[in-house]
Amino acid sequence: MNLRIHPDTIVNDDVVADFQRDGAICLRGIFCPKELARLAEGIEHNIQHPSPRAKVASRPDDPGWFFEDFCNWQDNPAYRHFIFDSPLGLIGQRLMGSRQVRLYHDHVLVKEPGTRQRTPWHQDQPYYNVEGHQNLSMWLPVDPVPRASTLEFVAGSHKGPWLMPRTFMDNEAKWFPEGSLADLPDIEAHRERYRIVGWALEPGDAVFFNMLTLHAAGGVRGPQRRRAFSVRLLGDDMVHAPRRWTTSPPFPGLDKQLPAGSPMDHPLFPLLVA
Repeated sequence: MNLRIHPDTIVNDDVVADFQRDGAICLRGIFCPKELARLAEGIEHNIQHPSPRAKVASRPDDPGWFFEDFCNWQDNPAYRHFIFDSPLGLIGQRLMGSRQVRLYHDHVLVKEPGTRQRTPWHQDQPYYNVEGHQNLSMWLPVDPVPRASTLEFVAGSHKGPWLMPRTFMDNEAKWFPEGSLADLPDIEAHRERYRIVGWALEPGDAVFFNMLTLHAAGGVRGPQRRRAFSVRLLGDDMVHAPRRWTTSPPFPGLDKQLPAGSPMDHPLFPLLVA
């Protein structure tokens, strides 16, 4: 472990209380340069060798390029090393208030210089095949991220309700049937109505947020890259919620192996903290 201070000290009771209140927290300088350098190598390898799940999330006329890929920890040694050998699991245990911490999936998000494409306001959990409250996403950049390009959050929105998940570029309801969930309000047009939090980040900093916390991000300007690695974690109360549609990311065939309502006890979702 590379932390100079034990996670119980960095993630103290005040930090946990802030996370439980707002659904998002920033922790500074918690990952070391060696971890970040290896992770950056893994991201570059991922860009050059995308999985079948990879997608380009920017339009063809965008002067930049927004690349995403999912669920590569088994094939990418750098990702696997970070997930299992860093303090991530212990940090997650403290923030979630969970006895066990289970990996859900990894997600790489790369916005190359000049990318105009925003990441629109959304919650993550409605795209997924899990239900429960003890969950956590970590978003870690390996490049400096100015405030204009970082993730930002609507504080307290993790307390619900679930809102309609839509495709980012076409605004289609591909997941829950149209009308089954309330639509997302136009947060961007009425920012003054919400308590929006976000942080400029340096390599080694990371944000942690609940899967229901509303969040968004801007594009990137000039020569700057924004390479970020995200890991989603599951706590004690998270259970399988098979859907009739393809989730994002998909886990094909999982519904035949894990009944609805069962713990996510499966080799795809190994324990980080038992």
